[in-house]
Amino acid sequence: MLHRVRTLRRNPTEAEYLLWKHLRGRQLAGFKFRRQHRIGCYITDFACLEAGLIVELDGSQHVERSAYDTHRDSLLRVSGFHVLRFWNNDVVTQTDSVLETIFEALHRSDMDGRFD
Repeated sequence: MLHRVRTLRRNPTEAEYLLWKHLRGRQLAGFKFRRQHRIGCYITDFACLEAGLIVELDGSQHVERSAYDTHRDSLLRVSGFHVLRFWNNDVVTQTDSVLETIFEALHRSDMDGRFD
């Protein structure tokens, strides 16, 4: 699985690259994000462990995988994580809105502890 993580990090989608530019180095509200981070048997696109927040970016392939994604999200929620999902196109065309949604989720988590 480590090889897969490294491959994903070296070959980000346009949306992953763009969002990572805004999340890396604690740029968003001082929270540390990890990209292509393994949690259990899953590789998440972005994870903020201190806030219990996972950000997933979906492309066209996720239309066929919606049942898998729903199951995966529910397992991550049971583990104490809150999962936000965005379409790749929205990250590229509405970056500020996506960042605002993530920012708000981080602050809900920060005030209340990890998401329930």
